[in-house]
Amino acid sequence: MNKKKIILAYSGGLDTTCAIPWLKDNGYDEVICFSANLGSEFSPEDLERRGIQTGASKVIVKDLREELARDYLIPGLKANLIYENKYLLATAYGRPLIAKYLVECAHAEGVNTVGHGCSAKGNDQVRLDVTVKMLDPALKIVAPLRYWELSSRESEIEYAEKKKLPIKLSKEKIYSIDKNIWGIAVECGALEDLGNATPEDSYVMCRRIEDTPDEPDYVSIEFLKGVPVALNGKKMSFLEITENLNEIAGKHGIGRTDMIEDRIVGIKSREIYEAPAGWTLIHAHKDLESIVLDRETLAFKEIVALKYSQILYQGLWYTRLRESLAAFVEKTQEKVTGIVTVKLFKGNLIVTSRQTPYSMYKMNLATYGDGDEYIRENAEAFIDLYAMPFLEK
Repeated sequence: MNKKKIILAYSGGLDTTCAIPWLKDNGYDEVICFSANLGSEFSPEDLERRGIQTGASKVIVKDLREELARDYLIPGLKANLIYENKYLLATAYGRPLIAKYLVECAHAEGVNTVGHGCSAKGNDQVRLDVTVKMLDPALKIVAPLRYWELSSRESEIEYAEKKKLPIKLSKEKIYSIDKNIWGIAVECGALEDLGNATPEDSYVMCRRIEDTPDEPDYVSIEFLKGVPVALNGKKMSFLEITENLNEIAGKHGIGRTDMIEDRIVGIKSREIYEAPAGWTLIHAHKDLESIVLDRETLAFKEIVALKYSQILYQGLWYTRLRESLAAFVEKTQEKVTGIVTVKLFKGNLIVTSRQTPYSMYKMNLATYGDGDEYIRENAEAFIDLYAMPFLEK
């Protein structure tokens, strides 16, 4: 008789830890875990140990940080993707990549069912399910949180304690945390009450402003066609630059967002996000673009970024529209090359200098000094023509 198997997307957190024994208690003979290392709070060794200890027959861990950076974060940075003006989409970037490898693992293991520990009211269930369906519609998808009797995180903790499962949460500190190299998401617990200020124990990558240094740091970021290639004059990979900036900018309290967010399923939720490197890089990248791109391209690129961000947030990365928007963005980056220096201080990002060989800024036209070559007499004729369509007959 064939064993009933499932490939479970496993993070090591509360939900997926509880999902392993629950699946085994509900008809699955074998649970194979797949974990994507995207910069998680858990090490690969820890994930494997915890998965086996919880009842998995096998734990597959893949280091996908470089792929995440190359194929998802860099295109997103070039587009300046920000959802609802506040969220840099760290979790959303990882989901299409996880789904891609979840499908690959199912094929490699000869399993026709995949599962995940996403909430029934969250975004990630949509992102993973839709992507799996696009990549292999024949796969069955099981999401325990949509069916099980555990109605709250408190009840999950009780279940875990009863089953003697390895968890790192308590009812006193019950946050749900998702972390990768681009940022971190913190929710649940005291954060659900809009009347509560963010508790001190909810800070992870960013320091509170009260705890930041009294002296600033300056970072110089070099871009080549929209891609960061050096930090403070030292050549580095995108991943290395991101890791360094997460530490430096996080130390200065940069990159923390407390927002009321519109989820895919239609409800509003309070989310806390931290992305020190992401905000620093986007701030510098947009500043460099303002020098090398013309007014109309900059304006249209903002419209593209709005739609592109929604596509990513809604789990539609592997679509023709996303690929088409990415092609437009790529064209705009041909001259986004140069160095931007940013001052980091008390939660603030302040650009202090810019250098680029493709600058559209002409000091001889912009100056009010003796070097001014602007032909002032032309202004009157320009204004007459500019106003003409708005004059009443």
